[in-house]
Amino acid sequence: MSIRAVIFDFGGVFVDSPFDAAVTAAANLDVDPAVMLEIVFGSYELDTDHAWHRLERGELPLTDARELIMAASTAEGGPLLDPFELLMALGGGGVRDEMVDFVRAARSAGLLTSILTNNAQEFADFWRPMLPLDELFEDVVDSSFVGLRKPDPRIFELALERLGVAASEAVFIDDAPGNVAAASQLGIASVLIGTKRSDLPQAIDELHELTGVPR
Repeated sequence: MSIRAVIFDFGGVFVDSPFDAAVTAAANLDVDPAVMLEIVFGSYELDTDHAWHRLERGELPLTDARELIMAASTAEGGPLLDPFELLMALGGGGVRDEMVDFVRAARSAGLLTSILTNNAQEFADFWRPMLPLDELFEDVVDSSFVGLRKPDPRIFELALERLGVAASEAVFIDDAPGNVAAASQLGIASVLIGTKRSDLPQAIDELHELTGVPR
């Protein structure tokens, strides 16, 4: 089948990755970055009962998730890790115009486009105004409003259903290896974008190749 749709993650695709902010904070606090990421965000290769995962499924309010994460960070004598401080850097580098340009090119080529994001309901007023969503996308699937989060295959199936396309007709891009692996297992052609801005051109090249969108 030919490609009919492109599904985009938000953080790490249209703006800088929050994981980069965590790595920078870890260096400042002399904490292992892997430990920092696990404490604050949980394993992004999995969908678990970690407080951040529950937040992204809409099961916990942000204030409760924040308190649980800060308590866990100091439980064994470690430094206080506040997820608010890490997320202040999300989008700090501004929107990646090159990716927005690709979305416009994809739509001009007749493709459907959507966002599939692991997010928190409380963040909607912050991130949604960063892009002209109604202009760029047919649909936005926010984990915290649908009660599912990547890499649960059901949220990918929901995104496909809402676009009206089969897995083989879609391309997906994300910065989390576990999410890309989950999409690939469903038969969705997928692009793993690196966490640095310098990785953006290669990812866009891969999107052009997979979709056939003219340059």
